[in-house]
Amino acid sequence: MLRLTSSRLGSLLAGRPTAALTFSIKGRAASQQSHEVSEALDMSRPMYYDRVDMPLPDKPYKDVLSEAEQKLKQKEKGPWSQLTNEEKVALYRLKFCQSYSEMRAPSAEWKTVLGGVLFFLGFTGLVVWWQRIYVYPPRPRTLEDDWKAMQLQRMLDMRINPVEGLSAKWDYDKGQWK
Repeated sequence: MLRLTSSRLGSLLAGRPTAALTFSIKGRAASQQSHEVSEALDMSRPMYYDRVDMPLPDKPYKDVLSEAEQKLKQKEKGPWSQLTNEEKVALYRLKFCQSYSEMRAPSAEWKTVLGGVLFFLGFTGLVVWWQRIYVYPPRPRTLEDDWKAMQLQRMLDMRINPVEGLSAKWDYDKGQWK
């Protein structure tokens, strides 16, 4: 039976942690503090994204503007007929990273996917081939053609299922199929 000293029993009943418990908690806390913490994204803040199904992102593509970009933003507040096409494109690029046509443009990703699928199909074929040679036992003799022919002849000789089955389709007088 476990014996408790009076001081240990008193500290357990009083709710005060003992020295052993304090040390283990401090040791665990120290080991947890030594690891680096990964930086988590704050999903409550607006983020920029390019998506076809959501045309307006939460915030513009560029937050920090240079001097020239700030001047262009001031010029944007005036009549747009005075802006050149290059300035309009530059203003668009301040707000968005890609246009719809750039987002919807076909990529070469299908080649990578098809290559991966074909690679795994080839690897699977090699595994099946290896298993057929080294793992599976040899085919039983009952699956050979001459055995099947002898089995069929035996079934015909025994006249198995003569009304609608195999024997009904065999002409016993001529020795051939009807």
